[in-house]
Amino acid sequence: MKILIIEDELPSARLLRRKLEGLGYHVPEILQTVEESIEWFMSNPEPDLMFMDIQLADGISFEILERIKPSSAIIFTTAYDEYTLRAFKQNSIDYLLKPIEDEELKNAIAKFIQFRQPIPPFDLTSLEALFRNNAPSYKERFTIKIGQSLRIVTTQQIECIYSKNKGTYLYTSEGGSFLLDQTLDALLPQLSPKNFFRINRSNIVQFDAIKNIAIHSNARLKIYLKHYESDELIVSREKVAAFKNWLDK
Repeated sequence: MKILIIEDELPSARLLRRKLEGLGYHVPEILQTVEESIEWFMSNPEPDLMFMDIQLADGISFEILERIKPSSAIIFTTAYDEYTLRAFKQNSIDYLLKPIEDEELKNAIAKFIQFRQPIPPFDLTSLEALFRNNAPSYKERFTIKIGQSLRIVTTQQIECIYSKNKGTYLYTSEGGSFLLDQTLDALLPQLSPKNFFRINRSNIVQFDAIKNIAIHSNARLKIYLKHYESDELIVSREKVAAFKNWLDK
């Protein structure tokens, strides 16, 4: 059985691949964007089963289905609320809520193998509208404690968020760094993917703060922000394609 993973967070995709391969299944490809996925389907035979994240770096995965209309069975992977998930269930689509539990993964595959047939037709337009209307709200401001005072920083004021020496810091357009009490992994889902992009393990950048982008070694990119300066602002090689698509959104 050939399985395809469409997921823009590479660590999550690799973890899912390891779990599937540990169960004895073949996962030849991990795709990260809408455009990359569409191009792949144009020149490759369809897989038996797809694990598809809903929110990708350059759009939502429904756009792939609209363009390609694959007959493969689909298991959506999502972090969205139960109301949205009920809609998927009513349309006979399997889903897994992130973080994916091993037992739920096994059950979803067992269900597919039992029936082993393409998913029934579903109302893609209604599902897409439901997803957009019920998409999570993103953080608009941070309240930061400085001594005995509190400071409000809006997301528009943020140039980047970075980790250093086991701490997580927010850097503003005014030139100040502030210690946060959450990790980058915890913060990323709270930030709008339209405005923020995690370029590597240690840095999240804000779109409006980007001043220049230069070609770097090993097919990577170097980011220059308007005020924050760091040699660590390198787009990792596996994120370059998704980053370019994010810039063009």
